[in-house]
Amino acid sequence: MRVKITLACTETGDRNYITTKNKRTHPDRVELVKYCPRLKRRTLHRETK
Repeated sequence: MRVKITLACTETGDRNYITTKNKRTHPDRVELVKYCPRLKRRTLHRETK
């Protein structure tokens, strides 16, 4: 039931991270604060297709 998802930076649009999530327990899109190497600071990353 775990699927691979890609996390993209909301400010630059770069797809920086790949992770997994359980679709049964988290059906909506994931939002995490992660490090963006282009901006050299932590920004909000959202799940993309």
